[in-house]
Amino acid sequence: MMFDIRQPVPDLPPGHDMRRGPRERAGSPLARIVLCALVGAPLSAGSVGAQLTVDQIFSTDYSTGVPAVSYTPDGRYLISLVRNASLLDVWSERIGAGARKLIDAATLIPEAEASPLLIDDITWSDDGSRALILSNSQRVWRRHTMGTYHVWDRASGRTVPVSRHPGLQMFATFSPDAQRVAFVRDNDLFVADPFAGREMRLTQDGGDDVINGTTDWVYEEELDLRNAFRWSPDGTRMAFWRFDQSPVATYYMLNELEPYSRLVPVRYPKSGSANSLVEIRVIDIESGRVTTIENGNDRDFYLARMDWAGNSELVIQRLNRRQNRIDVLLADAGSGRSRAIFAETDSTWVDVDNDLTWIRGGRQFLWTSERDGFNHIYLFNRDGSIARQLTSGEWDVRDLVGVSESTGRVWFTAGVDSPLEKQLYTVDLNGRGIRRVSNEPGWHEVVLAADGRSYIDTRSRAGEPPVTTLNAADGSVIRVLSDNAALVSRLADQRLGEHEFFQFETNSGVTLDGWMIRPPDFDPARRYPVLMYVYGGPGSQTVTDAWAGSRWLWHQLLAQHGIVVVSVDNRGTGARGRAFREIPWHRLGGPGTQDQIDAARWLARQPWVDPARIGIWGWSYGGFMTVLGMENADVFRAGIAVAPVTDWHLYDTVYTERYMGRPADNPDGYERNSTVRRAADLTGRLLLVHGTGDDNVHVQNTMQLANALQEAEKQFDMMLYANRTHALSADNAPIHMFRMMTEWLMRHLVSPD
Repeated sequence: MMFDIRQPVPDLPPGHDMRRGPRERAGSPLARIVLCALVGAPLSAGSVGAQLTVDQIFSTDYSTGVPAVSYTPDGRYLISLVRNASLLDVWSERIGAGARKLIDAATLIPEAEASPLLIDDITWSDDGSRALILSNSQRVWRRHTMGTYHVWDRASGRTVPVSRHPGLQMFATFSPDAQRVAFVRDNDLFVADPFAGREMRLTQDGGDDVINGTTDWVYEEELDLRNAFRWSPDGTRMAFWRFDQSPVATYYMLNELEPYSRLVPVRYPKSGSANSLVEIRVIDIESGRVTTIENGNDRDFYLARMDWAGNSELVIQRLNRRQNRIDVLLADAGSGRSRAIFAETDSTWVDVDNDLTWIRGGRQFLWTSERDGFNHIYLFNRDGSIARQLTSGEWDVRDLVGVSESTGRVWFTAGVDSPLEKQLYTVDLNGRGIRRVSNEPGWHEVVLAADGRSYIDTRSRAGEPPVTTLNAADGSVIRVLSDNAALVSRLADQRLGEHEFFQFETNSGVTLDGWMIRPPDFDPARRYPVLMYVYGGPGSQTVTDAWAGSRWLWHQLLAQHGIVVVSVDNRGTGARGRAFREIPWHRLGGPGTQDQIDAARWLARQPWVDPARIGIWGWSYGGFMTVLGMENADVFRAGIAVAPVTDWHLYDTVYTERYMGRPADNPDGYERNSTVRRAADLTGRLLLVHGTGDDNVHVQNTMQLANALQEAEKQFDMMLYANRTHALSADNAPIHMFRMMTEWLMRHLVSPD
């Protein structure tokens, strides 16, 4: 159980009681629009009030607070972090009863130290007897996963360091009996007995080339794998990933903020190049004996997931380099021999499964698959045979939330009635009785208690900030944990435009979902400039009935300046089944760009749109779509591309090859959808924005496009942020950037020369 502490934490007063389906069809363009204003939304188009500023949007007054709460591993208690001056107290609540302070922050002082710990993260042992506390955390690529760990013991109240040796630790994890802690330091694995002061180094070869127990760059970014070791259930062995990244070429970023510029190396495999050599090994902790799991002679694959399937076997997901086949393996932890029990295959690509859940003592497991055209839940036997399909229909399961064997119910989220929503449902393990549990419309992020008797629900809607509640299993609210009432009140004082959902039909006869925000004083007799917001990548969505934070607030600010803001989910986006999502395979950007162009042309025909003032903007993949759209049609007067991929030769192996194949296998696809090679076709005014410290989409993407535009004698604007990453979130960068983009749009879209 882990918290994300870098969110605002609630202040509780003294005595507070802490008790998807395809809709593609042939036909002519649809000359109609279906507008669906949010029912019951508190923000009305005619409200009179103040005008938003960029400073407000990125201030704490306009941020949403998500309470730092989670369950103990048994699901019987809720653990909360509560602000106490500059520290965080830890509270424990028996579900449905009162709360008590479990850890007084002022007393959380490690032995031989004088000051209390500042909690960045807290993790509990399975039995709840001890807690691992992370402090002094540092960001590694995306997340704060490195720092100093301490163990707090409930019985004695003692707090001791996990390691007494120099260096920070990563991913500290209790053994099943909570007596030892495993962690990674300097790319090697260690096991410590914190209260005895003993420490054992399990691997010896970690360094610049070899990584044990954590992952290389591309596994973290694209396969969402960071903590790369697993205790056996009996605590006698450790299974872990070993990466040899010596075959991976180095990309060098440049730090220009020092007297002499400094190279910053990143081992980054670009499409078509060599990946790390990856193995899964098992080490016996007492004897040190190491076993390598067999995977055949072809090592050009991804070992995307691994966990224990009992004390003697591992379950592994092996993904081929082309990423159109996942073999699910059972491997003997003693001998290293493995066997495939079943495979997921597709003619395009398959996604790694994050939902494998063992039940009935390891005799069966749950798995999600798109084998019938939509993502659904299946019950498998241990030998890989299918016992039954639990869900079906022309909609996608979004997340397998959990299972309660005592009640025989599986919990999942889906958009059964609309791909714009994420609702909570249950289905019986016999495949009957699908029931909706969540009561409110919109979007629900759910954490289920291990005993299945309650869940934490963070719900929101477009234009409505999140509300987090503790709910009983039947969906009824036990109590509100956070309601963001202060932000709701501030928004009520603003002049905000209505957030409306709509559908339209493209020239190829495809019905697409969209939303728009019109100016608060919208007059249908006037003609307005339009800014389209795009992401559009495979499986993504911008059109959802969910709170969109500072991005939504900035779009409201633009509406207050007289701009209609529109977003459309093109072909290839998520929640509408496999066939819809696979349309851009081997031609990333092609069909999606045409859909965005069709949307712009449809908007240009509306009587309240000025067809000469239509713009487009996007970030990352959306930046790529922005540039490609401006190169494919003379419909966009202005466009902003933030951190765009400009040529798929420049992006990483896992993501790019999943959708485009290797360059040698799909040269025409890479050529046709390269914005660099099509720079001479650019129309409209373009603003390029990039951080020079972007380890994800390297600034060379923008530089190569800029060079091509210059060679083609195309004028454009560019803003670089020194050493800023892909998120462009450090220091004052967001405020500077969004002010700059607002002013740029005023000049080039609202009041062009």
